[in-house]
Order: sequence, then structure tokens, then C-alpha cells
Amino acid sequence: MAFYVTTPIYYVNAEPHLGHAYTTIAADVVARHMRQRGEDVFFLTGTDEHGEPVAQVAEREGVSPRELADRNVVHFKQMVERLDCTNDFFIRTTDPEHEQAVREFMQGIYDRGHIYEGIYEGWYCPYCADFKTEQELLPGNCCPIHKIVIEKVREENWFFRLSAFQGELERLYAERPDWVEPRIRYNEALSFIKGGLEDVSVSRPKLQWGVRVPWDERQVFYVWFDALLNYYTALQYGPGKDVRATFWPPALQLIGKDILKFHAVIWPAMLMANEVELPRRLFIHGYLLMQGEKMSKTLGNVLDPFQVIDVYGVDALRYYCFREVSFGQDGSVSTEGFEARYNTELANEYGNLASRTLAMIERYRDGVVPQAELPEELGAEFDGLAGAVERHLDGVELTLALEEIWSRGVRRLNRYVEQQAPWKLAKDPAQARQLDRVLYGLAEGIRVVSVLLNPYMPTASSRLLAALGQQGGESLALENASLGSVPGGSRVGKLEPLFPKVEAVEAA
Repeated sequence: MAFYVTTPIYYVNAEPHLGHAYTTIAADVVARHMRQRGEDVFFLTGTDEHGEPVAQVAEREGVSPRELADRNVVHFKQMVERLDCTNDFFIRTTDPEHEQAVREFMQGIYDRGHIYEGIYEGWYCPYCADFKTEQELLPGNCCPIHKIVIEKVREENWFFRLSAFQGELERLYAERPDWVEPRIRYNEALSFIKGGLEDVSVSRPKLQWGVRVPWDERQVFYVWFDALLNYYTALQYGPGKDVRATFWPPALQLIGKDILKFHAVIWPAMLMANEVELPRRLFIHGYLLMQGEKMSKTLGNVLDPFQVIDVYGVDALRYYCFREVSFGQDGSVSTEGFEARYNTELANEYGNLASRTLAMIERYRDGVVPQAELPEELGAEFDGLAGAVERHLDGVELTLALEEIWSRGVRRLNRYVEQQAPWKLAKDPAQARQLDRVLYGLAEGIRVVSVLLNPYMPTASSRLLAALGQQGGESLALENASLGSVPGGSRVGKLEPLFPKVEAVEAA
């Protein structure tokens, strides 16, 4: 089976922050998990480099938009690399192949009669690159997202007949109630559609930085019509050949709720207009909040993911994103919360469990995992654990899947250590068989937990698996995430602390 997952593409008008990292890590968790299940995965991310926001920043800084994009895209590529993400392609909307594919796709919509010439007047936010309705504006004609005063503009341009697709979009939502998730976002999108769709401006006559309209070279496409098509165009050239037949349509598209309208309304209408199959599912996540506000470059309340990685390591960042905030909802993050999770859960519960288990196998069984029967005491909690994680991730419930692993796996194993007290069993030769069972159960337990945690914390879990003598891609297969599927007999290796103690003063 083929599985295509995408993130939104990120504006290059400033450097990346934790909000960008959040979506990218989420997509990587899903992509890694699907590979564990044997799926043929294509994972796409990238940057949105055209449009007025980029042109405005470039003008302020005295450089060309292309220079600004080339400078800032480096930071986004570094972010993806430092997040330990396994994306198969990083698209830039300034790629000449993308630009040509956009021109061809939009020409197809035009040729089918879905684009016409007209005059537009409305309230326009340059930071959103979007027109706002009177109802959306805050007092004083302010953008509800960026809190800046915006002006009404009037210009001649080309329009997409979005209104013509109202009936088709309503049928889509009626026939596919899981097309947009969670349900609150489905209802929000459907409400917008039922409120009556208006045709959308598809071009900009004054802006020079963008993809040229093929039937009117004086204008460039409105940035969203260029950006949305990245999901489709990337498959035409990203892998070095056209793989649309294999991977289209996307199995899952992850986006933030601030761009719901574009993805849940305009995007499917564009595909319908060109008779292209729709994505299977959109999942809309909430905001990471600091001091009660959405993390935003404009507001300045950003948490630098590079700094977090420098202090705590990438696995801790990846873990925290989905442990602290229920994926799909808004949630608050803080350096204090991060530190607490790191010390109590990662260092103590998972890291210390691994260290104790390996040390006891080394001390009591000369470093070899005993060949023994599985302890029945662990069976109930671990039975069906992998299946539960699989079901949660099929539902894009990243936080619930992680909680399942932690409560039924990590914490259960810690309780098991305290209940069985292997250090006491080791003092009684009559308990040798029970000690074998306990140590084998612990070794198997942390192996299974590490396989399931691998999409979230690939480095730490792989290090622990290697210390258990389990290396290579096959050891990560989800079918091996069951207690007892690997027999004893492996020699354990040395393991440096998975999550070393970090002094609070270092966490800026």
C-alpha cells in the first residue's frame, strides 16, 4: 500500500519557530509509523516562497524576494534535518518545475471555463495574504490573526468560480463525514460553505513576485493558488520522476486551523475544477500557545526549536510536543513544562527503567537476556498494545497513542520492577527461575515499548534497541511489537543515559 502524507508549506518571510516544528514532527511520526507497518510512504514538506508577505519583508530589508527566500529557506531545511524528520522531498514553490506545473494546472481550470476576469474590492491582510469579510474583522478594521489595521483594496484580476462548486462541496461533506477532522473543524468548514460561497480572486495585477498567469502574463497567481498545488506538483518531479499514479491522492494532509478555509474549501474545489481526485483526509490541529497567544512571528512570542534541541536533544522536543498538548486542540507550552516532562518522564520513567534493566541483566545474568517464559503479570497490559497504538494513529490521535504506550508500557514496567524486586530475588537461589522470567519480561517490555516509541523518539529508542541486541529495520517492524516475539539469548551492550540530567539554569 502507498501512503502519502503532507505538511503545509511554510512562509519564508522569517525564520522557523516551534509552531512549524510541531506540524512537521507530527507528519514524521505518522510517516515513521506507517513505514513500520510496511507501507510505501511519501512524506512531503517545504516552503511557500511567493506572495506579498515575502515581497514586503524583502523590500524592507533591501534585498530581492529571491534573495530573501534563498537565505531563509536554509533555516527551514536545517529545522527539518535537526528535527530528525524522514521527509522524502522538500519542495520550494520557486522550483521551476513547480512553477511550470502550476501554470499547466491553472490553465486546465481556465480552459474548463472556471476562471473569468473581474474587479475585486475587499479588506486585505498582507500577512495572511488573504481577504477578510466584514464579519471577520476586529474593531478598528483589524485582522483577527495578526491584530494589524488592514485596508480595503480595489483591483482588476481573474476570478475562480468557487460559488459554482457549492453543491459539490456540500455533497462531499455529506458523503465523507471523516474527510475533515476533528469534528469541530468539519463543522466549521461546512458552516462556511453553507453560508454561501463567493468567487475568489485568483491573480494579482500589482505584485511581481509570483507565478505568471499563462493566459495573462501581466499578472501573477494569488499565492494560495500557487501554494496549495505543491501537494500535487511535488509528485511530478520531486522523486526524479512522476509518481502521481502511485501516491496520489494524499492519505493524510496535516494543517493548522488558521488555514482551514483554504484547504477544506478552496483546495477541493480547485481539484474538482480540474477533475482530479481529492485527498482522503485532512486533519486540522490547534495552536501551540505561549502566554495565551498563538505562537507567531508577528507577535514575537516564539520558542526557538533549535535552542530546545541544543539544551535537551531532539527526542525530548519531539516527545514534548505531543505529550503536553492533545493533538488537534489548542494547548499551552512552556520551558517549565518542558523541563518537568523531561526530568520526570523521560529521564526517570523511561531512561532510568532502561538503565536499571540492562544493569540487572549484566549483574545477575552476565549480560545475557535469559531464555525464559513470559511473566503472565505483564501479559494483560501488553496484550493488544500495538493494536491500540495503531488504531490511535490511524485516527491521527498522536497524544492518545503516546499515552497508551506510556501508561500501559513504560509505567507498567516501572511498577513491575518495584513489585518483583529483582535485587531481592537474586539473593535467593531458589528464585533463580523467577528472576529469569522477570528479567526476560523487562527486557521484552522495554523492547516493545521502544519499537512503539520509535516514531516519536527515533534516536533514544534505537539506542536502547541496539543495547538489547536489536538493530536494523526489521527490529522496528510493528509486527515485532508484541511481548515474547523475540526470544532471550541476546547479549546486552552498554547504554549511556538516554536523557542526561539538565540543570534548570541552562534551559533559557
